[in-house]
Amino acid sequence: MRQIQFREAVAEAMSEEMRHDPNVILMGEEVAEYNGAYKASKGMLDEFGPKRVLDTPIAELGFAGIAVGAAMNGLRPIVEFMTFNFSMVAIDQIINNAAKMRQMSGGQFNIPIVFRGPTASAGQLAATHSQAFESWYANCPGLKVVVPSNPYDLKGLLKSAIRDEDPVIFMESEQMYGDKGEVPEEEYTIPIGVADIKREGTDVTVVSFGKIIKVALQAAEELAAEGISLEVIDLRTVRPIDYDTVIESVKKTNRLVCLEEAWPLGSISTEITYMVQKRAFDYLDAPIIRLTTADTPAAYAPTLLEAFLPNKEQLIQAVKQVLYRD
Repeated sequence: MRQIQFREAVAEAMSEEMRHDPNVILMGEEVAEYNGAYKASKGMLDEFGPKRVLDTPIAELGFAGIAVGAAMNGLRPIVEFMTFNFSMVAIDQIINNAAKMRQMSGGQFNIPIVFRGPTASAGQLAATHSQAFESWYANCPGLKVVVPSNPYDLKGLLKSAIRDEDPVIFMESEQMYGDKGEVPEEEYTIPIGVADIKREGTDVTVVSFGKIIKVALQAAEELAAEGISLEVIDLRTVRPIDYDTVIESVKKTNRLVCLEEAWPLGSISTEITYMVQKRAFDYLDAPIIRLTTADTPAAYAPTLLEAFLPNKEQLIQAVKQVLYRD
């Protein structure tokens, strides 16, 4: 099977859906003439023209609002934020209009929009450009929130998101756009709300999502050499969450570590921990451990950034702790 980059999977998914449905449009800063800030819309202006691939001003609130109005009138906008840090400018449109319009209109308007772009840290970008907002958006009813970890999942999930009748927050990573992975040439979709077991195991369940899944898989490989078997679950979607896959895994392994690149308070890990203790408390043989970023804004200095982010060594230590081997 061919291997393509994460950014190429983005472009393929959007282009295929635009060929399939003339109501699908793409808008955002630099998506057209510049081929996207991360080249995730390369060639799309040439194929679809300036009426369907639109460069916008640096005005996230404005073009998010235009997208909501367009969706109310029959279009299916894809809105690219250069980073989800900038979506904070547009959050009123996302939360108070896109997410609530179906309910507020008594079902008269659905809002088929995809808001997509990179999330979380991406190196030395400092406090205002290194934030993970997955749990913020997942807190809001009316939204779906998708966070893929590889090109295959990205393409299948993005196609499903574009076809969805409700707004979808689709969160990527700057540090993954160059990642390569196997992606079929034939068309496929992946349903939103279904987790994937990236590695089967018997000793400890590790739940994560997004680019930090790579850390979980690296730790699993290293621990396997010590005879410790990790089951690594990639949530892929954090609203809705596939609780059943997590619960069934915990019933098998009896131990859980949550790994997340976000602040601890009100995180997705917090929600997973609550649901596991509610539905599988009697199966737990050790307290649940969650690994998150430090509870502080991200620093610019590389030494402080390293201390801010959860890492493989911390995960290995947490796994041994729930196994009482530390």
